[in-house]
Amino acid sequence: MSQPPNGGDASAAPYVIEKARSSRSRCKTCRRTIPKDGLRIGLLIEGPYGTGYLWHHLGCAARRLFDRVEEAYELKAWEQAKAPPGQLPSLDELRKLRDTAEQSRQKRAQLPYVQVAPSGRAKCKHCEQLIDKGALRVVLGREVRFGDQVRVGPIAVHPRCVAAELQADDCATRAEGLLDALRENSQAISAEQIDAVAAEIGDLD
Repeated sequence: MSQPPNGGDASAAPYVIEKARSSRSRCKTCRRTIPKDGLRIGLLIEGPYGTGYLWHHLGCAARRLFDRVEEAYELKAWEQAKAPPGQLPSLDELRKLRDTAEQSRQKRAQLPYVQVAPSGRAKCKHCEQLIDKGALRVVLGREVRFGDQVRVGPIAVHPRCVAAELQADDCATRAEGLLDALRENSQAISAEQIDAVAAEIGDLD
């Protein structure tokens, strides 16, 4: 987090759009470095050490925080920049990034699903044994706690480990309706492959 242009005054602008003045900042959306002279947008926050900006690539912010980018454009946030950004993409261009990202999110597979293991490097999250490249694996949901928040993340397991994993306290996938969900959610997986996975999973009653 960097300090506002006015040194941390409570009246600091809520947004700044500028060229990055170094390559030391990281985008809070994608976690990658923002290169020197790359377009970035700063969102003012009140932190434990005072006010400051959280930086994002302008494109990343458009994909995930378009309402904030739109407001920054309305406020002409580039006028607050120490390093003027020069020519900026139009809101229509940034809106297209937002729409494309939203379409990709909607196409993302819903848990649970079956997929073909793309490599032989990943381990089953239940038995910790490697899952062979090209083998069918089942992706379930597992609860992950961040303080008071609970999120569900994907974990890949062998089909033979599914029944045992479903009994885990932090498993977010339920046995009831599992096979129907696998058939509905598994993209590019044939009915025969789903049947083979179901046979390996076995009875879930």
